[in-house]
Amino acid sequence: MSSSPQTEAPARHWLLVVVVVCLAQFMVVLDATITNVALPAIQSDLQFSAADLQWVVNAYTLVFGGFLLLGGRAGDLLGRRRLFAAGIMLFTFASLLDALATSPGWLVGARALQGLGAALVSPAALSIITTTVPEGPDRAKALGAFAAISGGGGAVGLLLGGFLVDALSWQWVFFINLPVGLATLALALRVVPESRAGDRAGGFDLAGATLVTSGLVLLTYTIVKAQEFGWGSGRTLGLGAAAVALLLAFGVVQTRRAAPLVRLSIFRVRTLTIANAATLLLMGGMYSLFYFGSLYFQQIKGDNALQTGLAFLPMTVGIITGSVLSQRLLVRFGVKAVLAGGLSLGALGLVWMTTLTPDASYVTGFLPGVVLLALGIGNAFVPLTLIATGGVAPDDHGLASGVFNTSQQVGGALGLAILTTVANQATKGASGTHADALVHGYTTAFAVGAGLLALGAGLVAVTLRAREANASAASAEGVEALAVAA
Repeated sequence: MSSSPQTEAPARHWLLVVVVVCLAQFMVVLDATITNVALPAIQSDLQFSAADLQWVVNAYTLVFGGFLLLGGRAGDLLGRRRLFAAGIMLFTFASLLDALATSPGWLVGARALQGLGAALVSPAALSIITTTVPEGPDRAKALGAFAAISGGGGAVGLLLGGFLVDALSWQWVFFINLPVGLATLALALRVVPESRAGDRAGGFDLAGATLVTSGLVLLTYTIVKAQEFGWGSGRTLGLGAAAVALLLAFGVVQTRRAAPLVRLSIFRVRTLTIANAATLLLMGGMYSLFYFGSLYFQQIKGDNALQTGLAFLPMTVGIITGSVLSQRLLVRFGVKAVLAGGLSLGALGLVWMTTLTPDASYVTGFLPGVVLLALGIGNAFVPLTLIATGGVAPDDHGLASGVFNTSQQVGGALGLAILTTVANQATKGASGTHADALVHGYTTAFAVGAGLLALGAGLVAVTLRAREANASAASAEGVEALAVAA
């Protein structure tokens, strides 16, 4: 049987466990965006081409997303603390390699290795919380903190990255992980309890992990290169077909293995499936602001990296505020209303960003959109976390959290590839000055991002059943009062 959280938590000081787990998750999520403000310096130093530069971000997010499922399964089988510690060690070592990179290939390869380390840490982190923290309000607070870290870490990455690049050099956006990683590892080995799934039969589906990661990488590459090759060209169609074939092969392998990477029957839990679909759309739209917002301030406004990071500070505050407010709103209005409302509010924020011009004021042009998007993300992340991990058996916590985290990373990577392509196409077709053309590309990407969030809100409104969602959240012990509403 899996470890009993009620018996182990007091002896292990579960509050300290949550602090350690959230620290590791913060480091992992932060690294998905901390490099954004460093991209111009990295491009200049390592001679990246404009087309290849985004792989500094996507090499990390795609490997992270592709191997999260394997990480969740490995944690269930080998022990969640063991995989958590191993992931921190790999992540920290890869960060050192990042900082020492002297060529584009070296950096992209090290970023991929860093993503693999993150794929071991993140699913173990969430399942450690659900198997360690006592049921009831305590677990609600722990999951709320985890959701706030997951939503806000990316915004903090822009600020911290800006400071490090300006004060030191771009290498320090990776060097900073060394002391944090080593401290987290030491604490994890000391205070985090070990737990495993009750049923540990079967093995690792490495073939499945390889197929899904290869398919996602190739699909992203196809989207990125489509603007160069042409959407209807033989190369684009051939690469797209190969990517689809790899992903279909992954699905076939999952149905034939005794111990698949993803037991597809888990998607029969409606709330889990809807939550992951909404997360894909949310992250696809959210990443547009981090990436294009950073370019807007540095390429159009002429700000340095630190000034760019400071411009995003209200987003961090807004996400944390929204996460705190959502816990109260969930009890009063239920999961469906809060989730749909959060996604809609985020969409409005990106709609506001479409009004940006080269000479727009920060206070009236950028700030309102950031605040709306941040509050929306904060309100959406908590219910998404609850229903994505609720309604499943305790032994499936690792798998459910792996699927949820995969949706975040894959949504961000594919969204960035799509929106970058859209922005570049819009820029090429724009008239006016070079700055006007660039901003037109950015605002077009914001419009598509808003559409993704609006689609997510519509999906929740149409397909999610209120009582079912409340019951799922209650089963995750996220909001105790929802058990009555359900």
